[in-house]
Amino acid sequence: MGDVAMTVPVLKSLLEAYPELRVTVLTRGFFAPIFDGLENVSVHVADVSEKHKGIYGIWKLYRELRTLKFHAVADLHNVLRSNILKPFFRLGGTPFVQIDKGRKEKKALTAPKGKVFSQLKSTHQRYADVFTQLGYPFTLPNTNFLGKRKMTAKTLEIIGSNSKKWVGVAPFAAYSGKMYPLDLMEKVVSELNKTNQYKICMLGGGQKEKELLEIWESRYNNCLSLIGKLSFEEEIALISNLDLMLSMDSGNAHLAALFGIPTVTLWGVTHPYAGFYPYGQDADNAFLSDRKTYPLIPTSIYGNKVPQGYENVMATIDPDKVLKKVTLLLNA
Repeated sequence: MGDVAMTVPVLKSLLEAYPELRVTVLTRGFFAPIFDGLENVSVHVADVSEKHKGIYGIWKLYRELRTLKFHAVADLHNVLRSNILKPFFRLGGTPFVQIDKGRKEKKALTAPKGKVFSQLKSTHQRYADVFTQLGYPFTLPNTNFLGKRKMTAKTLEIIGSNSKKWVGVAPFAAYSGKMYPLDLMEKVVSELNKTNQYKICMLGGGQKEKELLEIWESRYNNCLSLIGKLSFEEEIALISNLDLMLSMDSGNAHLAALFGIPTVTLWGVTHPYAGFYPYGQDADNAFLSDRKTYPLIPTSIYGNKVPQGYENVMATIDPDKVLKKVTLLLNA
């Protein structure tokens, strides 16, 4: 989801530079609401679980796309499925440019030996470079944010009407290597709750996470668990109206950043140097695990590789410092 969300400011900037362009985004249907409100952008759904599954399914997908008569294809993902699509388009004479993911550089950044610890090009810029290669160069600004979205009556009823500021908290991540210890996150939530100044909106997760957050909801009167209560489209609209987001290195951070919401991120075995820092966010909004104690950080790009002894790297992030930053931004 984060990769998809990061395309939005790039597409917005591209279309502002070239308003005559029409862009069709090929993605999963679930992600379609991310692109709502972008002028000249439509979504074509790739049903990779059923209709477009396997090589024959991708051939069927190509036949659908061929009828749209694209002038060019920008492959911003460069994975197996898009590599299967590539020769189909090229045989049809359609220019097809793929993202340079910088795999060699990222391998060096995450290497346990001979690590090259340096800032890599941002993923946003890598996306923009694809369009430059297609003949559409443009400058990617740091603050090309989306406007707030209108929330549904259902969302407003759940959140309630008061003058408290809204804080989004997304305490979970796809991998344990980039998830803040829950006891420390609960400390942050507890302290925010004590002020009675904020409505704390807990986001992200499945059934197991839902059960945990419902416990927090019962403990803290200003805390709301929203898992399973809103559609994805409604969640995005809510996020666009937050006063602040506190998140892991995860999709919710990228969604909040699209709307210019101050976003505080907590990093474990991953690191901003890999190029996945949320769009337009101040570098001081990131809390990183201690590399002096854990010099192999980053151990992977996505957080799925945790060397022995690195299971608790995020415990080096002081919850009091996180709380201080959150409070500072909310009162700025």
